[in-house]
Amino acid sequence: MSHKMECVEVSKVFKGDGVSTYALEDINVTFEEGEFVAIVGPSGSGKSTILSLLGTLDLTTSGNVTYNGSPLNEYSSRKLADFRFENIGFIFQQFHLLPTLTALENVMSPLFSRKVPYNKKERAETMLNQVGLQDKYNSLLSQLSGGQQQRVAIARALVHEPNWLLADEPTGNLDTDTGEIIFDTLHGLNRNKGCGVIVVTHDSELAERADRIVEMKNGKIVRDTRKQAYA
Repeated sequence: MSHKMECVEVSKVFKGDGVSTYALEDINVTFEEGEFVAIVGPSGSGKSTILSLLGTLDLTTSGNVTYNGSPLNEYSSRKLADFRFENIGFIFQQFHLLPTLTALENVMSPLFSRKVPYNKKERAETMLNQVGLQDKYNSLLSQLSGGQQQRVAIARALVHEPNWLLADEPTGNLDTDTGEIIFDTLHGLNRNKGCGVIVVTHDSELAERADRIVEMKNGKIVRDTRKQAYA
């Protein structure tokens, strides 16, 4: 089955101090299986909001996010949790790793409360190998560079073999060279594993290397450009 995510007339309104602010307004966009998409735009344009809705970390104010045609806002909280585990891997700018755990334990952490048909430790080791950290299994975060920590976060996002990786400014806390390595890592995973990657980035040079660029402004999509595949 092809895995397709779609926003259908999606709006997201934040209310505070009697004022309603549209973070997204009547968004219609489709993401196809296996795509590498960069979402770009100025601060406050709705980039991170759309990522949160696609990953069901937040719910729409109106409209639907659908997965293979099924509207996610009709799912129970338990069904949404199962959906996220089966389909979505998250990567954040702040890494969100646990400092008291080793790299291997951090990667295993999404599996701790789940029954899975594979050896959790072996799967986590495989994921760390894929991001080039085969010699860092037992390292604590304090022993890892920022780029290495972000690669641990990528391995953690991949450990349950999701269909989609959603990355919110994954290079934002890294120097330029390390950021390029992280972007190349995501690209390689997209090419070799076939998972779709949707990355929010403010780095226009990195965005240009995506297969598709979705440009946002003031809560709307103003341009959606598909390019030839990046080599």
